[in-house]
Amino acid sequence: MSGNLRLIQVYKSPRREEMYLYVDKTLDLAELPDDLMAQFGEPEAVMLLPLSPERKLARVDTATVLAAIEEKGYFLQMPPTPQELLRRESCS
Repeated sequence: MSGNLRLIQVYKSPRREEMYLYVDKTLDLAELPDDLMAQFGEPEAVMLLPLSPERKLARVDTATVLAAIEEKGYFLQMPPTPQELLRRESCS
């Protein structure tokens, strides 16, 4: 694994199914934008994830997640669109 390893805390939203927030483990959630947290709701920790550019994630590009965390301090994974759900079903 690469030396670019980052420990990421993943939270799920109580408001929308399949909405997840990825942040660096060291981040205090109080530092996140108020409007983001209002939309997301009270975060529920679901996973601690060692993340490097080489690691594959199921629904999002790892490089995109890491770049967003570096730039904004977080990555917000939105629920899948109806088209994505149909694609998922046709691949199963």
